[in-house]
Order: sequence, then C-alpha cells, then structure tokens
Amino acid sequence: MTRTQPNLALVLGASGGIGGEVARQLRDAGWEVRALKRTLTHASEQSEGFTWLRGDAMNREDVLHAARGCAVIVHAVNPPGYRRWDELVFPMLENTIAAAIAQRATIVLPGTVYNYAPDTFPVIAEDAPQRPMTRKGAIRAEMERRLQAATREGARVIIVRAGDFFGPRAGNSWFSQGVLKPGRPVAAISLPGDRGVGHQWSYLPDAARAVVELLARRERLEPFANFHMSGHWDADGTQLAAAIQRVLARRTGKAPKARPFPWWLLRLASPFVVTFRELLEMRYLWRQPVHLSNARLLAVLEREPHTPLEEAVEATLVGLGCLPEGN
Repeated sequence: MTRTQPNLALVLGASGGIGGEVARQLRDAGWEVRALKRTLTHASEQSEGFTWLRGDAMNREDVLHAARGCAVIVHAVNPPGYRRWDELVFPMLENTIAAAIAQRATIVLPGTVYNYAPDTFPVIAEDAPQRPMTRKGAIRAEMERRLQAATREGARVIIVRAGDFFGPRAGNSWFSQGVLKPGRPVAAISLPGDRGVGHQWSYLPDAARAVVELLARRERLEPFANFHMSGHWDADGTQLAAAIQRVLARRTGKAPKARPFPWWLLRLASPFVVTFRELLEMRYLWRQPVHLSNARLLAVLEREPHTPLEEAVEATLVGLGCLPEGN
C-alpha cells in the first residue's frame, strides 16, 4: 500500500456538477486534487488546477492507479442521462471501494432521496429506513449498503444527501433541464411540482462546502457517516420560481411567467426516450413534500453552509448563460 497523503483526493466525476464543484472547493481549501477522465487534451490536462489522469471509472486498474496515496475518493460519477444504471453503477462503485480499502481512504458519496419511500415523508431523518419504491432507488440503497460493508474492511464513508441541485455549473439538473432553458434569456419558468407541494433545492456550492468541511473533521466521524442538508425549502412549490422572477425583474425589467411543467409531453415521448421514462418514475418526489432533516450535520458543523436564495439564483442564471455577468 502506498503511503497516503492527508490532503490528496481523487475525484471521479470531476467533469460533472457535484464532482466538479467538490474538486474546485477542495483545491481552494489547499487540497491536491486528481481527476480521472477517459479522454484528455493538453488544455484539459492543465485546467482547473487539478491533476487530470487518463482513465475510466469502469476500469479497476485505472481507479487503483489514480487513487494511490489518496486519503479521499469522491465518488461523483454517474451513468449519463439515467441510462444503464443496472449495468454501470455497481462496477464503478466496486472499483472505488477496492481503491479505498487499499489506501484506507475515505469515500465521499453524494446521496439522493431516491432511497426513501413516502412512508418516511415529509421530513426525512438521517436514520430513516430506506425502503425504495423504484428501481433507481433500490440501486442507490444497495450502493450505500455496499459502502457500509466496506467500512468493515478499512474504508471510511461520508454520505452527503441534498435536494435537487442548482448552481452555476449544475448542467445536469432539474433546474437547468426542466425549470428553464440554459444558454438563452428566460422566457418562461416551468414548475415540476404540484402547486402547494413543498420541495427541497440545494445550491451546489453549499453542498460542496459541506463536503469539504466534513472532510476536515473526518477522523472524528463514525466510519460510516450519513448527513442530510436542509438546503432551500420551497414550501409551496412556487418560491424558487418567484426568486427567479425577482432576479430577472431587477436585472432585465421583465419577470417571465411560471407555468406547470409539461409532464404530459414526457409521457407521450417516454416509449421512445429512455431518459423520459426514468424521469416519470421519479415523479412521486414532486407530488409530495420531501424535506431532509439536517440535525446530524448541525451537530457536527454547528451550521449548514447556506447562500441566500436570490444570490444563489442570480449566480446560477449567470453561470447557465441566462443572464450576463455584472449588475
């Protein structure tokens, strides 16, 4: 086993939203960050201040090589577009587990609410039973079971679970793919949830900051530590849209209308588009209030990283190309 370096982290999925944000914040906190990518160019090898390594999360030798000396492995890699979860999720996770056991490293997993069924709603505690009602939920629950088993072989695990992400670089998210269209001025705002139903959102930089702060305390945590973030609670399903309207009114003088998300269109197209079928499977999370309790996070950090909603929304709109930089 290579001697581990306490501030050396491998991030799998550093090209994505949560993986990239955690990698950047680890870098800014003084960590040395390695990132794995299947295809590298000279420009990408020099970007972000990471050490980019050519490799595939599906290839165990690639992961074992990249993880040598690492004290932390951030497992933020997912199959694209919800596709082929049953084929790809577990091999990638098992490679991460093997590397973490070899290095006695801490694995960080961004968690999801898919693990929970409505019997745990509306407020989900960290120790709530995981009885998933969907195929993806069962996969996510099994991932956490395997991670917990890995702690008996020398790995450590931190899970940080949050609501639906939004943020300047959260490209693969409900906010950027369902609520509005990135890369253009906002003409309309779609509301995926039923009116009157609360929904939890999480600003990506806040979630990444929580990960960094927990890692700074990792030696004092339980070997398997599961945390929830409270994030931004939209009590009636309209408050995020209202914040978008306020920001746009202030910046452009126009406040676009909010309208229901066209679930009917997804249903019509679902026989032909796998991603639409997968999204429809998770619609139950928009029809009931789902709010994560952050009691355990507060007990460790004393406060949750939290950017004010309008500030977070404005930064997100700028980052997604819906608003120009500046005031």
